[in-house]
Amino acid sequence: MWPGRRALEAVPTLAHALDGKVSLLPVPADDPARAELLARTQRAGDPIDADVAIVACTSGSTGTPKGAMLTAANLRASIDATHARLGGPGQWLLATPPLHIAGLQVLLRTLRAGEVPVAMELSDGFRPSSLADAIGAMSGRRRYTSIVPLQLGRILGDAEATAALASLDGVLVGGQATSPELLRRARAAGVTVLTSYGSSETSGGTVYDGRPLDGADISIADGDGDGTEGCSGGRGKDRSEESPRGATPGAVTPGEADPGRIVVSGPMVSRGYRNVDDPDLADGVFRTSDAGSLDHSVNGGPVLRVLGRLDDIIISGGLKFLPGPIEDALTAFDDIAAAAVVGVPHPELGHAVVAVVTLHDTDSRSPGATPPDPSAAGAGAIEEHLRARLAPVLDKHQVPRAVFVVKQLPTLPSGKLDRTGLAATLASRWGMMSE
Repeated sequence: MWPGRRALEAVPTLAHALDGKVSLLPVPADDPARAELLARTQRAGDPIDADVAIVACTSGSTGTPKGAMLTAANLRASIDATHARLGGPGQWLLATPPLHIAGLQVLLRTLRAGEVPVAMELSDGFRPSSLADAIGAMSGRRRYTSIVPLQLGRILGDAEATAALASLDGVLVGGQATSPELLRRARAAGVTVLTSYGSSETSGGTVYDGRPLDGADISIADGDGDGTEGCSGGRGKDRSEESPRGATPGAVTPGEADPGRIVVSGPMVSRGYRNVDDPDLADGVFRTSDAGSLDHSVNGGPVLRVLGRLDDIIISGGLKFLPGPIEDALTAFDDIAAAAVVGVPHPELGHAVVAVVTLHDTDSRSPGATPPDPSAAGAGAIEEHLRARLAPVLDKHQVPRAVFVVKQLPTLPSGKLDRTGLAATLASRWGMMSE
């Protein structure tokens, strides 16, 4: 599949997959090496169960990409639940790469609604200035799109693009955590934005604004893998005005329970992977790698708080931190466009908390972005200024030991932050951090 408008060439074939007539493995037409990797690891051309419609591959950021086998029934269950939550079927604008489940579902939802999908031109990357024209080409009675937080932040910096986005009936934002400040700005601008939590294994988003879609069940597993509490979908358009990622910037201290593992089940969840047997995905139940909790203080029932990936936990000085709350504290400052927090090896602490930020006068993230360079890190003045501003709102152990200002944060092809790559770059370039 091609990015941007050429992705529409695949629409007829996707329609056959949604009808259960063909099994597809989407691969990038503009990246032969990646296409060969996916074809080889997912055994393209070998027999597969007839009801598998799409093999949706993970990014492979932690190893070989896994291929979630999604049936037509999985996809239709997800699509119908999405449209029920949003208020009805509609036409969707493709503004993200079509190879990943979020982009695929934009096309599939439009087909399911009997509409014609519209796509932005992405061959030169995402440009907010072209969003208004793309939205202007939409003719559906209800109109939607799905974007990542980086795109939302850039759109809000363009008045014309913001007005166009606000004209849509719904805007899903997912792929990574969305800061409360970014959501506040979007809603203040009139954008009907909903945070989306899901994955390839769940046919895309299954939790909107912290509440499961119809048919989806969410539970929190304890350290032994047993479900301790849960919630189910079926609450219509009831929405939370808060970010689904925890807004409380507290550390997980010794003696407290570690964050629970989010477990998702329902008719939209894959039966398993094409290329690996994994007990974490089997028979419509997916034990994610994400930490979360259920907040019972919100009206209308429990709301899922996605705290971050379990493997992103930073252990520093015997304390455990998730980077999300620290990143939220940074992006709450008006001059910070985006932030990433990682742990870098430290001889005494085990790991030191290190932050990398971009400012609002630069593009916040870009695939293949230049790794941070200490000589361009804003010297010591900006670092000390930011550390001083964080001190009143974070526990002292959470305040980053170093803050670097860069033009761009590195991302994966999916648009998600390349946190693993960033941590490796910081560790190799600066070596062991010390006071």
